[in-house]
Amino acid sequence: MAKIVITGGAGFIGSCLLSWFNSHGHKDIIVVDHWDAEGLKKLNLQGKEYEAYYDKEDFLKQVISGKGPKGIEYIFHMGACSSTMGQDRGYYLRNNFEYSCHMAHWSIETGARFIYASSAATYGNGENGYTADRFSILPCRPLNYYGESKQLFDEWVLHNNLYDRIVGLKFFNVFGPNEYHKGDMRSVIAKAYDRVMAERKMILFKSHQEGYSDGEQKRDFVYVKDVIDVIIFFMQNPAVNGIFNVGTGVARTWNDLARALFSAVGILPVIEYVDMPESLRSKYQYFTQADMGNLYKAGFTRPFMTLEDSVADYVNYLKCRTIL
Repeated sequence: MAKIVITGGAGFIGSCLLSWFNSHGHKDIIVVDHWDAEGLKKLNLQGKEYEAYYDKEDFLKQVISGKGPKGIEYIFHMGACSSTMGQDRGYYLRNNFEYSCHMAHWSIETGARFIYASSAATYGNGENGYTADRFSILPCRPLNYYGESKQLFDEWVLHNNLYDRIVGLKFFNVFGPNEYHKGDMRSVIAKAYDRVMAERKMILFKSHQEGYSDGEQKRDFVYVKDVIDVIIFFMQNPAVNGIFNVGTGVARTWNDLARALFSAVGILPVIEYVDMPESLRSKYQYFTQADMGNLYKAGFTRPFMTLEDSVADYVNYLKCRTIL
């Protein structure tokens, strides 16, 4: 009988989590997701073992009707629309916020451990900092509907007194294998690799904000393998609950990222800077850096990979589009 549910289990982080479970002998897993039009997500499940696959809408109907699977011990709710550019607010509310509410209710009813994906997009432009705790939730001001949907669920957790009963993870700029299906929402490394190999140059946005030179905008880039380690930490420590950042705690520039890629493939760096689209400028984050204090206080001790080591490892997958 399946004991583990992974929503978004054919997606980026979800399929990497499934890979971890398989590598540690776990096959008692229910994967919940939906297929993309191109069928690229199916590639993330190749060679993986799990007990059952459910379409996300069919699974939700079962849960709401009280006919969800029995004996579930862990629910990893990684499924969501992660596009930051979508304009259908109602879809984000239904797919990200309301779906999460139903999964959380189900976890409380069944006693399953609930670990869900929030996002650093909730922090908006960072005017209120990047500290994750119960007091930092309400001041967050996201810049897009994706961030808003994640913010609303974090607030729902707080208002329903679930902060000390479940785990929310605010993922920063996650990159790594199994993101190939994400199209324009792939990481910059994933999108730039082919161009770097073909044209021997990388394209980055110019800066349109005083105080930042071109390519010197900063992000907290975190490798998906490190993200999985954090998720498993919370599975193995059921007494630890709350909302936590998942980054490295070290902001690096886009130029750093570009140089790491060129170094990994053995090509001299050539970076071309282009104007940022007008539609993006008001929503662009010039700096993100996870405050990792709460995670370390919770007992997480494993070091995060450096940007250079992470990119070098990822290039081994990008060469042949292999999956984790």
